[in-house]
Amino acid sequence: MNVPATNAIEIHGLTKTYRGGTQALSGIDLAVPSGDFFALLGPNGAGKTTTIGVLSSLVTPTAGEVRVFGHDLGRERATVKSLIGLVPQEFNFNGFEPLDEIVRHQAGFYGVARNEARQRTTWLLEQLGLAGKARSQARQLSGGMKRRLMIARALAHRPRLLILDEPTAGVDVELRRGMWDFLTRLNREEGVTILLTTHYLEEAEALCRHVAIIDGGRIVVSAPMRELLEQLPEESFVLDLVEPVTEAPVIPGVRLRMIDPGTLELEVRRGQPLDQVFAALHQAGVRVMSLRNKSNRLEALFMTLTGHGVGDKA
Repeated sequence: MNVPATNAIEIHGLTKTYRGGTQALSGIDLAVPSGDFFALLGPNGAGKTTTIGVLSSLVTPTAGEVRVFGHDLGRERATVKSLIGLVPQEFNFNGFEPLDEIVRHQAGFYGVARNEARQRTTWLLEQLGLAGKARSQARQLSGGMKRRLMIARALAHRPRLLILDEPTAGVDVELRRGMWDFLTRLNREEGVTILLTTHYLEEAEALCRHVAIIDGGRIVVSAPMRELLEQLPEESFVLDLVEPVTEAPVIPGVRLRMIDPGTLELEVRRGQPLDQVFAALHQAGVRVMSLRNKSNRLEALFMTLTGHGVGDKA
């Protein structure tokens, strides 16, 4: 009896040295649980793309072991490739081919029966808001629609692992939100494991349950998202106000910054009671309608761990 693999990805001692001596990966270890929504973050040149290249068989590692759902990449390459759907950073489809043919041909490439491929293509284009463009040439799409087409193509053969390398780069907020709604449902309802790299850290914080940070070809940290964020010494909140203010009030022991006349940003020590803060705001004539966690806390932690921003070069 075959026991399902606990981890979708297991990497041990993975090293990659390119010709000329450039070492992109320096013996990384990484585990991605099956069914997880996992973020792999790091500055430009940190080793993210090389790691994804190895997983998707586009890059040959110098040393190390890689397993996908228990299958060894070195010995079972064809099986591993069939388990993965890859959405790379660059568009790499035929721009003169209709959308439905791009997706259907990808399914056929992996041996999906014709009728099933047709049904799968129709469903994917509907789910990603592309059904009305099914017979349009891909080159006629906007950048955001091209990104969604890349996702549809990657999912054509029902992979168990979907790898997304900067999938929302250049995509406007509305299209990005719709894309993430679909992927969240895919992860939750169909159990597809998703590995994401992104420079939009607020997305990683909102979507992912686990995160690994890579820097200089090494894994700096790998942990549950909530556990990682709890390492921050301070908590940040966004306050929506009942009435606009002209400036942020001064309250001892906290930091308040006006984002706009109807919104304040609040920063306090982790665990500091907020009732005293709200009492002081009320005394200052500021009425709070709602409070929510600030969504880019991961940026502060990233800076602490690596010493530079996520978009900077390593």
